[in-house]
Amino acid sequence: MKPLLPAFRERKRYLAFEIISEKPIGDFKVVSNQIWSTMLQFLGELECGKAGIWILADKYNHEKQQGIIRINHTYVDKLRASLALVQNINNEKVIIRSRGVSGILKKAQGKYLAA
Repeated sequence: MKPLLPAFRERKRYLAFEIISEKPIGDFKVVSNQIWSTMLQFLGELECGKAGIWILADKYNHEKQQGIIRINHTYVDKLRASLALVQNINNEKVIIRSRGVSGILKKAQGKYLAA
């Protein structure tokens, strides 16, 4: 099978985020499930499928509570809005803050998650 031409490929962006909470939230699955459920409530299943959301498990830092989400370039603003709607994770009040967006994973990791 021939690969897609660059003009037909999905353009993706990497959004770096951090979780601000009083107590540390240790489990990545709990964070991921809460982000997914909020996205599904805000956008619906069809829009979530079009957005192509991937919460990168290997890029999540438990100590700093920072991570990266990959998404289609047209849905970045909708992702930021849905992250602002997350209020509780594991019965702990939280704020999820967007650190920055990049088109390259390495830049998102180095520039926005370094501090």
